[in-house]
Amino acid sequence: MHRSLLSGFLLSATLLAPMPAPAQDYPPDITRGKSVYERHCLACHGMGGWGDGPNAASLKVAPADFHRFSSFLKSDEELLRTIEHGVVYSPMHSWRGQLTDGEMQDVVAYIRLLSQQGR
Repeated sequence: MHRSLLSGFLLSATLLAPMPAPAQDYPPDITRGKSVYERHCLACHGMGGWGDGPNAASLKVAPADFHRFSSFLKSDEELLRTIEHGVVYSPMHSWRGQLTDGEMQDVVAYIRLLSQQGR
């Protein structure tokens, strides 16, 4: 009897526990994403996201071209993880601590917009 009472209590406590809040409680802001992109990403990835920014030629590993099919296939979560943690053995460094979760999500929304635009 004690076991069923205890399991019922634990189930109730679990159901009443607050759910973790999402990283951003509002839809991504493409305008803010563009601003963050222009400040932090444009030098390598270029104005249009083609990987042809002014610093791209000097990099040993080419920046991502967001118009390539392989970039298009990446989920938002994969893009966020790349922005947050960087890419090992490449110039793409971690932006964790420099950008907020919301800013990173806004940049992903802007990258999605860029990837749909032609030259």
